[in-house]
Amino acid sequence: MLAGGAALSAQPNVLLILVDDLKPTLGCYGDTTAKTPNIDRLAARGMRFDLAYCNQAVCAPSRFTLMLGSHSTSTGLYGLGSHLRKLVPDAVTMPQFFAKHGWRTESLGKVFHIGHGNEGDPESFSVPHLKDKVIEYLDPASTDGGKLTREEALFTNQQLDQIKSLPRGAAFESPAAKDDDYADGRIAAETMRRLQAAKARTEQPFFIAAGFVRPHLPFCAPKKYWDLYDPAKLPMPQFEKHPAGSPKVAQKRGGEIAAYKPVPEGPDPKFSPELKRQLIHGYYASTSFVDAQIGKVIDALDRLGLADNTLVVLWGDHGFHLGDLGIWTKHTNYEQANRIPLLFVAPGVAKPGSSTRQLAESVDVFPTLAELAGLPAPAGPQPMDGVSLVPVLKDPQARVRDHAYHAYPKAKMGRAIRTERYRLVEWKKPGAPAESAELELYDYEIDPLETKNLAAEQPDVVKQLRAILAKHPEAKP
Repeated sequence: MLAGGAALSAQPNVLLILVDDLKPTLGCYGDTTAKTPNIDRLAARGMRFDLAYCNQAVCAPSRFTLMLGSHSTSTGLYGLGSHLRKLVPDAVTMPQFFAKHGWRTESLGKVFHIGHGNEGDPESFSVPHLKDKVIEYLDPASTDGGKLTREEALFTNQQLDQIKSLPRGAAFESPAAKDDDYADGRIAAETMRRLQAAKARTEQPFFIAAGFVRPHLPFCAPKKYWDLYDPAKLPMPQFEKHPAGSPKVAQKRGGEIAAYKPVPEGPDPKFSPELKRQLIHGYYASTSFVDAQIGKVIDALDRLGLADNTLVVLWGDHGFHLGDLGIWTKHTNYEQANRIPLLFVAPGVAKPGSSTRQLAESVDVFPTLAELAGLPAPAGPQPMDGVSLVPVLKDPQARVRDHAYHAYPKAKMGRAIRTERYRLVEWKKPGAPAESAELELYDYEIDPLETKNLAAEQPDVVKQLRAILAKHPEAKP
């Protein structure tokens, strides 16, 4: 029951807030540098999952896992250009499932990934998706005087066969700008308008997915958010080498970050201390910028009297390396790329200000929201890998799974399980014999920075964890 004695209606509204590249650099997760008062007060309304993990640390596949309740290794949806309806044509996504049961489903901003040849999934929503920019600059100097940059082209499906010939855009900018000058400000304003319209439609509950793009690169945010931080006091990477004994297939240098100037290019680029500090400053500024936009949306929910009957979820699609292990961005099986913020506000179910160490996955959001809304458990036809977290929302000590699962495909498939203490990663080609695998083991109780692969030293732990991993089906090729 709610404080005022009310309970969620038989058909509660759903507000799904998606944030691109957001790791738990948030005050509510104990980050003492981050200035995120709005997400912090959202967390104070419900439950914070302290050990939540994405299922693949890439934008498009991660969003597919959320919307399908299926691991990428169950569907084969591994890439930025993966097309949902080509590989899983009859899939029923989370918004489709809610629409079938009477909800009006809407989406705006970055929900499904659009770009890299992908057009998202128009079938998922009752009304056309409202798209806005992911890569966006206001300062002409950031784009060599207004030229189409590599990442702008990729995210707008332009000149996809000529990417390397295009100029690099700036990795960050901080103009004296209004919030609405950037996409996230516009998406917040439109979400507020959608909530206002939903308030007038009393006969139909809403399911609104609002996707925000910062802190995705480039770190472009109004100067006032940069000014919240003293660059000299920002946390810098503590360990910048690959883990000792880690297999080459697991390692990363360069990648997406190299698409931006002034980041050095090459197989093993060297970042100056000044550049590291600028990038970290940009990430925190961008996080504060998106926090302010989310605050506007939550204020509108309150002002319209919708909060008591709306389920709110805040979800980051994956984490982000900020120089730890010498890696920048995501696309790994390590902790910083895979741990995500996950908040559930469920009036009358989740106690305000609660938290849990229950391991959770992105695939769990779909069955959890279905149960909270009083709907039958989703049954596919795609494989349903998620479990409902409702028992945990009712009791933070309840347990519905003993590990989280994630994967990342490279020259070999890296499948991983994360328990409260350990992570095991198994690198092998799907279908290859178990003895052909390269293994990683990390103990977060004694080595939270992942400085050393312990697989060779702790065969008993490896055996125990591989037995758990073996319960998951082999990855689809």
